[in-house]
Amino acid sequence: MCSKEGNDTTTHAVRHEHEHDGHTHVHTHADGTVHSHSHAPASSPEEALALLTYMLNHNRHHAEELHDLAHCFDEVSGDLIHQAVDKLGESNDLIEEALSLINNAG
Repeated sequence: MCSKEGNDTTTHAVRHEHEHDGHTHVHTHADGTVHSHSHAPASSPEEALALLTYMLNHNRHHAEELHDLAHCFDEVSGDLIHQAVDKLGESNDLIEEALSLINNAG
């Protein structure tokens, strides 16, 4: 993994597969962890809540990886990637707020 002096980063080799007709996506990380998900609609409110929670955690993980990747590039490009990560963080915060409202509505 690219890193600038003084930054502690983790190596992540990621393989992505996309099956467009079935809308299945598979992500395999260097540690062997496999994430697979599809774009089929949720069959129940409980499943929708579980999917939203999963997606929030998945998005946060990808934001961390993007942050690490920013250190592979020049300062200007890296700064743009960090700005994008900040915006992803803001989006994830909104999703987390929605989840909190959903969980406390019962």
